[in-house]
Amino acid sequence: MNRFILAGTGSGVGKTTFTIGIMRALMKRGLNVQGFKCGPDYIDPTYHTAVTKRPSRNIDSFMMDHDTVRAIVARASQDADAAIIEGVMGFYDGKSPLSNEGSAAHISEITKSPVILIVNAASMARSAAAIVKGFQLLDGNSNIVGVIANQLGSKSHFEIVKSAIEQECGIPVIGYLPKGAVPKMPSRHLGLVPAIERGDLDSYFDSLAAAIEETVDMEQLLEMTKTQSLDVAASIFDAQPQRQEVHIAVARDAAFNFYYEENLELLSAYGATLHYFSPLQNEEVPVKAQGLYIGGGFPEEFAEALAKNEAAKQSIRDALMRGLPTLAECGGFMYLTKEMVNRQGQVFPMLGVIPGRVRMQDKLVALGYREMTGVPGNFLINEDEQAKGHEFHYSTYEGEHASPAYFSKGRFRARQEGYLAENLVAGYAHFHFASYPQLVKNWLTACLEVDNELFPTINEY
Repeated sequence: MNRFILAGTGSGVGKTTFTIGIMRALMKRGLNVQGFKCGPDYIDPTYHTAVTKRPSRNIDSFMMDHDTVRAIVARASQDADAAIIEGVMGFYDGKSPLSNEGSAAHISEITKSPVILIVNAASMARSAAAIVKGFQLLDGNSNIVGVIANQLGSKSHFEIVKSAIEQECGIPVIGYLPKGAVPKMPSRHLGLVPAIERGDLDSYFDSLAAAIEETVDMEQLLEMTKTQSLDVAASIFDAQPQRQEVHIAVARDAAFNFYYEENLELLSAYGATLHYFSPLQNEEVPVKAQGLYIGGGFPEEFAEALAKNEAAKQSIRDALMRGLPTLAECGGFMYLTKEMVNRQGQVFPMLGVIPGRVRMQDKLVALGYREMTGVPGNFLINEDEQAKGHEFHYSTYEGEHASPAYFSKGRFRARQEGYLAENLVAGYAHFHFASYPQLVKNWLTACLEVDNELFPTINEY
């Protein structure tokens, strides 16, 4: 099969543009394409999924062990003709400036995937070769097999850059995109999911594919990225399911759609039946539910509708009152607070389960990996266990962390965070269950122990 990483010299060089354009071009050739994203980002996999019609997967060598990374790639690619892995930031950028951990370079080594390096060569000639040479020499396991140049002024500019890189670096430059060759990428935030669901981005994907077909040698790309399928033994996905059936309700719509696919698949592997419902469509928690999962997303973009959907809000309150073990991450955490304040100062009432409010900010508030350790009473993770995840949000919580749910450690801070109330675990962090699959067992065990008595700490709204 074909498997390769599209990496960049840094953020903003066009990784996502080339990734979804090449995906679309290969799809038009009749190939089945599987997408992957290095790192914890949710947005780029949303594009991949829209193009390939297959769920894109996050692979991360910090949040997962190496065998799990390989297992995810092997499982998702087994019926695909091509697997395309989009890098994160620059090729060597990951958890630390002192190692490759969490970087696209590390993923390349773990998965034995060749790398196509994307270089923004605007206003460059021979200097582009120096950049590529540096990327080759920094790590002897780089496996960079080819280069694509971006933002070039003309075909003659491409020929100059190509000749310099090929002479000095010994690898082919297989194509380029000239400045202005493709339309600007649509918003990566506002209305992304609804736009994809409506098919509004199909013409954009087609224009990318057409531009890439014109100036990138697709035949050469396919020839140089042929590789062996990964041979993986037993993995965390080969779980022994619970003997008793467990039903978990999952809020999933345009407002709540940030879920790692492997989280959902691990729940299923351990015996959970997932029931999806839409708070945005005022749907209620399914009656069979013994547990509840409210993920992240863009609830701030749909605050007015969410505030008005009383049936959905009350059904979630009722589920919490019945003691359903509930995980609310980021957007789900925001939804459970008393109210949400947008950037214009408008106030929208939310569920009121968590005291305090969230306020949207103009700048990014938090970004980075997290290592979470539980506190006594946390059904998901206890004080002797540790899981990994990620945090990314533009809002701040205004209220007392009187009942924190976990101890969260990042690169620059370590503190208690989140909100814990009996069987509710909520906070800004996104847990990745593959980092510690015991989370799934803990959750399902808690679901089976639920009774219908009300918990006094969440009995008032």
